[in-house]
Amino acid sequence: MAVNVNLGGRMGRFTISAIVAISSVIAVNQSVIAADLNQPAAATNTKIFDELRFGSSVSIQNGHDHEKGAFPDLEVLFNPFGYNPTDDWKGQLARPRVHVGTSIGTDGSATQFYGGLSWTLTHSNGIFTEAGFGGTVHTGNLDDWTKDGPMLGCRLLFHEYAGIGYNFDTHWSLMAQVAHSSHANLCDGPNGGMTRAGLLVGYKF
Repeated sequence: MAVNVNLGGRMGRFTISAIVAISSVIAVNQSVIAADLNQPAAATNTKIFDELRFGSSVSIQNGHDHEKGAFPDLEVLFNPFGYNPTDDWKGQLARPRVHVGTSIGTDGSATQFYGGLSWTLTHSNGIFTEAGFGGTVHTGNLDDWTKDGPMLGCRLLFHEYAGIGYNFDTHWSLMAQVAHSSHANLCDGPNGGMTRAGLLVGYKF
């Protein structure tokens, strides 16, 4: 499916710079991990493919910006920086995970494909808090006021979320989250944004 990207000049330059910066960080980290493979003990402690999450969310916006239907969600988290939930809070926050995922539109609403970094803080009682930041590309309405739902202005948006959850054991968890996508007025056009809340079941490998 072809996606028509319609970004303002500032948004385009900002987005390209951000993508290059994130890609460079990941590339450097992967090089370090590859070098560490010569040390078996260090390699054993690093898991790249870390967690799978699935669930559903709904729009929590009102009026014309409300999105119809439910949104099946699927997300994968990678651990290239060596995040360890048993570290102290400084160690956990210093090693974010990388997330990629999709929030699938139903009833004519927008589908999002997103990615970014996730910071997870795991507490001793099994509760964890999490925040993420990155970008998303979507299939929604840009500036047609005759259509229902938010007018989003640009095809590429910022994407951030915050959540709180509980680890039932070393594998299974449940997290409630609120996610928001908009362009922060960095490109031309409306900025209705998308705000969705839902539940995600996680399985940690």
